Amino acid sequence: MSVEVIAIGGYEEVGKNMTAVKIGEDVIIFDMGIHLDRINIHEDTDIDRMHSLDLIERGIIPDDTLMKDVDGKVKGIIFSHGHLDHIGAVAKLAHRYDAPLIGTPYTTALVEKQIKGERKFKVNNPIRPLNPGSKMKLSKNITLEFVQSTHSIPQAVFPVLHTPEGIIVYALDFKFDNHQKVSPPPDYKRLRELGRKGVLTLIVETTNAKNTEEVKTYSERIARNILEDVMHGPLYEKKGMIVTTFASHIERVQAIADIAKKSHREIYFLGRSMERFCGIAQKQGILKLPKNASIYGSPKAVNKALMRADEDREKYLLVTTGHQGEPDALLPRIASNRTPFNIKEGDNVIISAPIIPNPTNAANRHIMESKLRSKGARIYSNAHVSGHAGREDHREFLRMLKPQHIIPAHGDLSMLAAYGELAEEEGYRIGYNVHILRNSQAQVFENERAHGGN
Repeated sequence: MSVEVIAIGGYEEVGKNMTAVKIGEDVIIFDMGIHLDRINIHEDTDIDRMHSLDLIERGIIPDDTLMKDVDGKVKGIIFSHGHLDHIGAVAKLAHRYDAPLIGTPYTTALVEKQIKGERKFKVNNPIRPLNPGSKMKLSKNITLEFVQSTHSIPQAVFPVLHTPEGIIVYALDFKFDNHQKVSPPPDYKRLRELGRKGVLTLIVETTNAKNTEEVKTYSERIARNILEDVMHGPLYEKKGMIVTTFASHIERVQAIADIAKKSHREIYFLGRSMERFCGIAQKQGILKLPKNASIYGSPKAVNKALMRADEDREKYLLVTTGHQGEPDALLPRIASNRTPFNIKEGDNVIISAPIIPNPTNAANRHIMESKLRSKGARIYSNAHVSGHAGREDHREFLRMLKPQHIIPAHGDLSMLAAYGELAEEEGYRIGYNVHILRNSQAQVFENERAHGGN
């Protein structure tokens, strides 16, 4: 029985992640994401009314038309976590497959929300939540296991396929963080057990593979300390105060709320994506907001909240979207005088997010910060730590899993190649057991250990 890994999306770019794995006659799909950069928007993306073929042509969602030539039955569509570059295309593509949608409870709630907003297609796939640490039988020969991971969103997991040919580990995306408040540490014990059992193939992210300075990604505990230091003064000044971060980064949202809850300020979480990600996390008991915190998502509710804050700015902390400077997100609109809240001399703006590296983001962020400064705002930028594994984390991961084969993913060619070079330092060889694929390419494996190979 052979194993074939098919690269559908995310092998030439950061985003629109989608991979298929064919084991015998059974097919498993991992993720159905969007390419956020292609639509110049990040968390406030609205593609609900667009047709999938148009989105494929524009490079926004994966081109899964190649699946028509894959001879096999799809047994499950598995989501590693709830970021839009992993679930954002589900409503456009999932209806083509007679298969359940499987993710952790938080991830599947976000998938349901994504499907409910769809205006072009009916998506009737059954949705099956699976807790971290649990298993599910997908077919006679395949069992799915969710191994606890950590990332910049709750309930991120390593989906693991147990097959007759060996174990397949899908590791998009992760970091090794032992000090998060809303998520337990990764299950290192289980990862080592999988390594001893025999990992045939590791499909792994390459986001930080080129960053030779970042040897190990810092814990969220460091981000909490940075935020506590940066927020301490502004919270007690008689000035306006805004913090912007990823709406999906519930760990960071929790930290902001915890730091601000003892102040005299009311905390307003503002924006449609804040309502989506934080509302679901709060409903599931993942996010625990203090009594002085409220979430407003609709434009009308957001504007009313901004009007109150503008009238008495020292009494409110505004937590908004728009950290990349995306023109239609809330903070850039505030900077452009397109909301009822106007920046005044001495207002404090804390940006708890990096510039996601591409020229458009860099330009948008520069424009937004320039507008804020021209109005007299004081800006604290990049109060942040990465949600992705650093090079030393990857090295540790390889030593735990000891995979026979590696497929780098979630990056452009330079990132995939950088990961390949790192793997070579660990004894692997590009072209032999490190396989660099492009979108629409495939790689076939047989388990050398199971068949008496070296």
